[in-house]
Amino acid sequence: MVNRSAPRVVVGLSGGVDSSVAAWLLREQGWDVQGLFMSNWDEDDAYCTAATDFQDARAVCTALSIPLHRVSFAAEYRDRVFDYFLREARAGRTPNPDVLCNREIKFGVCVRHAQRLGASYFATGHYARLTGDNAANLKLLKGLDPLKDQSYFLHAVSREQFARVRFPIGELTKAQVRRLARDAGLPTFDKRDSTGICFIGERPFREFLAQWLPTRVGNIETPTGEVVGEHLGLAFYTLGQRSGLNLGGRAGHAEQPWFVAAKDAVRNVLVVVQGHDHSDLHSCALEADNVHWLIDEPQSPLHCMAKVRYRQPDQQATVTRLTSATVRVEFAQAQRAVTPGQFVVFYVGEHCLGGAVISRSYASGNQPI
Repeated sequence: MVNRSAPRVVVGLSGGVDSSVAAWLLREQGWDVQGLFMSNWDEDDAYCTAATDFQDARAVCTALSIPLHRVSFAAEYRDRVFDYFLREARAGRTPNPDVLCNREIKFGVCVRHAQRLGASYFATGHYARLTGDNAANLKLLKGLDPLKDQSYFLHAVSREQFARVRFPIGELTKAQVRRLARDAGLPTFDKRDSTGICFIGERPFREFLAQWLPTRVGNIETPTGEVVGEHLGLAFYTLGQRSGLNLGGRAGHAEQPWFVAAKDAVRNVLVVVQGHDHSDLHSCALEADNVHWLIDEPQSPLHCMAKVRYRQPDQQATVTRLTSATVRVEFAQAQRAVTPGQFVVFYVGEHCLGGAVISRSYASGNQPI
């Protein structure tokens, strides 16, 4: 039975098990729970699962006896997230649109929509935790499950946005979430997790990107300038990439796989090296811009832990302010495939301090890559 006198919380339901359990937990705690299924992409093809996901979200709401709202934020998503993705890709960088989606859509326009539905809070199935009772003392903490922690993707959301947010499953492991879903009779208890960038899904990345960016063929070269192949366009590759280079055994070179080490946008050249641990794939430092802090701006230098990609173990680092919007990050150990366009995120223990967009990296000896 819904407690109409309880505060209302709108749960972003994706049709997956995590958000399903988030809704169930809040209902069990006595909240007035309503579901919200949002569409951020308006194409319907063999790779789009929106129709199936909506039916799963509706089945969950039926099982929980809560209402379900459906809304499209496709226009906002294209303006605020997808256009950014294309600009970064054209520039030869490797963007992470999921970070922007969280800041602009899920905890931006979606929270405001939840407020219009009469909600005091908006909740999701993210594996993360929040402490503090207002924006001034709020902290974003890692999810309790180290294999599922999603604080990396949430670092760009402001404390003011987080003040109206709840993460009900942040204290749980994935195994516990699935067990709760099964015991509660939720129809999504065994649904497979979705993977990939939200609007691409599991379709081939190069195939998708080719619909939006023109092919611009160029040379694939070694660091010494030897031409060893031809690429389709710098946007289709990322640093550290091995597959898709079409470089087999070549005369005068060892029998080792090739990896993308750098992009020369001026000459439209993709630089490759052989061997997973080649020195040109490693960086001792990076510069990053658009820095966003979830704490009061710290003293410089800041000694903390950092990661340059999701699921990477925390790395010991020193962060030095260059300007109000840029920082330099030096690592105690060299990092592999530090990629412009991706995010470096800072931590002290479980506390996520914020992050920034990687703009360039440096090899040992402070040589830019």
